Amino acid sequence: MKRVAVFFGGVSNEHDISVLTGMMAVNLLKSSGYEVLPVYLPLSGGMKLAKNASRAEDFAGGRRYPAVGLSGAALERKGLFRRRTPFDVALNCCHGGMGEDGTLSALLLWHGVPSASPSMELSAAFMDKSLAKLVLKGLGLPVLPSVCVKEGEGERAKAEAKKLGYPLVVKPCRLGSSIGVTVAGEERELIVALALAFRLDGSALLEPYLARRRDLNCAAVKRGKELVLSPVEEVLSSSPVLTFGEKYESTERRSVIPADIPEEVADTIRGAMRSVAEAFSLRGVVRGDFFLAEDGRVYFNELNTVPGSLAFYLFGDTLTDARDFLVSLVENASLPPEKPPLATGLLSRTRFAGAKGCKKRARVL
Repeated sequence: MKRVAVFFGGVSNEHDISVLTGMMAVNLLKSSGYEVLPVYLPLSGGMKLAKNASRAEDFAGGRRYPAVGLSGAALERKGLFRRRTPFDVALNCCHGGMGEDGTLSALLLWHGVPSASPSMELSAAFMDKSLAKLVLKGLGLPVLPSVCVKEGEGERAKAEAKKLGYPLVVKPCRLGSSIGVTVAGEERELIVALALAFRLDGSALLEPYLARRRDLNCAAVKRGKELVLSPVEEVLSSSPVLTFGEKYESTERRSVIPADIPEEVADTIRGAMRSVAEAFSLRGVVRGDFFLAEDGRVYFNELNTVPGSLAFYLFGDTLTDARDFLVSLVENASLPPEKPPLATGLLSRTRFAGAKGCKKRARVL
């Protein structure tokens, strides 16, 4: 049976949510017979091997765990008594921050670790909401008009807001879980909303607020060569935008699976998910969030490369379904295929030539 390193936590506003997802994965994989290495990324940075942790609450009281680092496909304990613990597969459960922006994916790739999670390229492209809009538009997928403003661009933000028209949604560009998302009905509210967004991030996205819309989700997962798409979920909310509390603190699950929508709308959403998955050679699982406007138009809102609970609930809602889903992720872990580098032989030559070389090898070389 494979040994799985589950990464969770991270220097992120979504740290606590990540711990919940990570420990869910740890316990479900253990109950499926895997040897699991819980790799905790604390808010202070670094990596800790939390081998005896069994509950999310174990990370709330400042409990100490040994510091580790990556050394190939192994965790190496730091300090006087060094010890290497090899593993076979990595599963990324880090929401937000460097866990979700492609940094952790790149680190795993650098060390040659097979991953059960999306690639560095996909993660980097969709972490920033403004960049994600450009990528989606480039794929020919419908998105709401939007403007990205940087901290200190207050006057530009006011001018762009007038062009877009109120009410507007203001979002920190690189945060998730609805943290810092506000609806602004006029300029004074815009200033307050931007102040909140810039407390959390260096840039903010402005886009029109759709009052009469339906919030829809769909997940995609790669199983071998097959791309599996989930039913479309409708998320119900009593707030202008779905809040952090509704996502994570409410005891009542307010969603409908499958959503009561026309089949052509469901096909449009699934088609959009397929386009993204194929463009980025999907590995692991992602969840797309969509708006269905009052006029029947569908807009791609954003893509989550480390979705809450890894979106297992969109494929089945029993404990067995959750176990089977995680087992499938682990068993389909891989490294991206690479072509061998071209050997130029440049270093063995006595002279460099050409526009980007020097005429004679410098003595320092």
